[in-house]
Amino acid sequence: MKVVKNISILFLILATSIASAQVKFEAKVSKKKLGVNERLRIDFEMNQDGDNFVPPSFKNFTVVGGPNTSVSNSWANGKRSYSKTYSYFLAPKKRGKFTIKQATIEIRGETYKTFPITINITSAVDRPNSPPDASDIASENIHLVAEVSKANPYLNEAITVVYKLYVSAETGVSNWREKDNPRFNDFWSQNIEIKGLNIQKGIYKGEEYRYVVLRKTVLYPQKTGKLKLEPLVLDITVEVPSGRADIFNRQIMTKVPKTVTAGSRTIDVKPLPEHGKPADFKGAVGDFSYSVKTTKSQLNATESLQAKIEVTGKGNLKLFELPKLTVPSSLEVYEPEHNENVRTNLTGMQGSISDTYTIVPQYRGKYPIPTISFSYFDLKTESYKRISSDEIVIDVLEGPTAAINNADNESALNNKQTVRSNTNTFAFIKTSSSWTNITSQPFFKSNGFWLLLLLPFLAIPLAIVVRRSKDKRDADVQGNRIRKADRLAKKYLSAAKKTLGQKEAFYVALEKALHNYLKAKLNIETSDFNKEKIEMLLIKRDVESNVISNFISILENCELARYSPITQVTMQNDYDKAAKTISLIDKQLR
Repeated sequence: MKVVKNISILFLILATSIASAQVKFEAKVSKKKLGVNERLRIDFEMNQDGDNFVPPSFKNFTVVGGPNTSVSNSWANGKRSYSKTYSYFLAPKKRGKFTIKQATIEIRGETYKTFPITINITSAVDRPNSPPDASDIASENIHLVAEVSKANPYLNEAITVVYKLYVSAETGVSNWREKDNPRFNDFWSQNIEIKGLNIQKGIYKGEEYRYVVLRKTVLYPQKTGKLKLEPLVLDITVEVPSGRADIFNRQIMTKVPKTVTAGSRTIDVKPLPEHGKPADFKGAVGDFSYSVKTTKSQLNATESLQAKIEVTGKGNLKLFELPKLTVPSSLEVYEPEHNENVRTNLTGMQGSISDTYTIVPQYRGKYPIPTISFSYFDLKTESYKRISSDEIVIDVLEGPTAAINNADNESALNNKQTVRSNTNTFAFIKTSSSWTNITSQPFFKSNGFWLLLLLPFLAIPLAIVVRRSKDKRDADVQGNRIRKADRLAKKYLSAAKKTLGQKEAFYVALEKALHNYLKAKLNIETSDFNKEKIEMLLIKRDVESNVISNFISILENCELARYSPITQVTMQNDYDKAAKTISLIDKQLR
């Protein structure tokens, strides 16, 4: 019986070891020696499905992709073949020898571990001769390109930037998102809506690719010289061939995370020529027609008519001012109503802009509206052109006549009033006086004498207190800087208020006021200013989000206002908004 029992135990141990031998869980790496500028792929493979997979820490590596999971389940010759893999893509942080520790997983209630793997990281290497990994293949087969319509435009000439993603036929793309959007700081910009991503065929560097258009943007440069376009950056998942096939002999694809960028581009903007520039040129660039029209040519006094100044065509329609209407002083003119009917496509802005004035005559007569000129720079001929309107005469048929005309003036000059003399011509001069006797009192021992005697002794403690207060104030370097910046902010706000109506001077002064206020309250230098840092610091100081948004929008208005037409009403609104926002920030700062 004892022998049978021992044999049973032996068979049980043998069966257990065979069952255990059937489970495989191992770690495989793409290479054990690589340069610090290369990437490592590590696969954790198992031949049975498991739970509670725990990867190692990868503390000496940066995980740039993963975990990607792939499962293979097939039957061959009546036998089932199963494989499950967790894949990671790692970038080494520095040179040296590092050990990737064990990963664990639970299969059928048992915990299995991989063996540790030692990786040798060397200095940066040239990679062309090394066998390409999935990341290399992805880099070679996917490209983000920014196509610029013109690299050397004139100031305020429209250019387009089209962002295309080229993908080779053997590669796929999924799960893409914009990681960093370009900010066109020195341009007026507008994105063109794209309806659906249509896959098209094209040629990139002499090879056939598929591509999709991701973005279309129209730009109008607002400065001359070399202007840099910031790149568009995408995070995407690229599907590349793994070199393996499934049971149907189809290529198994490997998913690789990838960051692609369109690269920065430089636009060399030419200034508009000074030769032949008209004195009334307001910055219009393009191809335009121009008209001045009135709704009536005859009317009665106190009735109204509208005069419309309109520019139509193709060019920077939203970026220049229309000519002003000039009329005789006898006509009452109201502030114009500005209207824009502009659409923007890949060729730029097209449509019309207009100012409509309401005019009310007060007196009977004929009133001429003189010729009004409009000048623009024609891109086709690269020369300036001027269009002048016809003179318009407004005939006021009925109404009162002006109080004074030339004949009335002559009559008023000839009819002089007679000056009559007065016998008591010097009555306003006083000829008598009333004198009183003043008795002088000695100053010595008077109240004033004792006051002046004691005043120096009273001033000594006061001077001591003042001196101590001044020393303390002088020692408070931070407080003095804050008080000085507060005074500067008030000064610039005052300067901005004085320049209401003068666009550039107003927004320069307003921007200085905002900057000096932040210097005082947040203790940062002007060179450190950017919208992201301002927002971060104000959030830390418990300022409400809507107040922060208002402050940032005022700063943006200051930047944009220099390149776009602004009315006095808008300037007044910006000033009031700035004063209110500064007050709210002051109350909320902690």
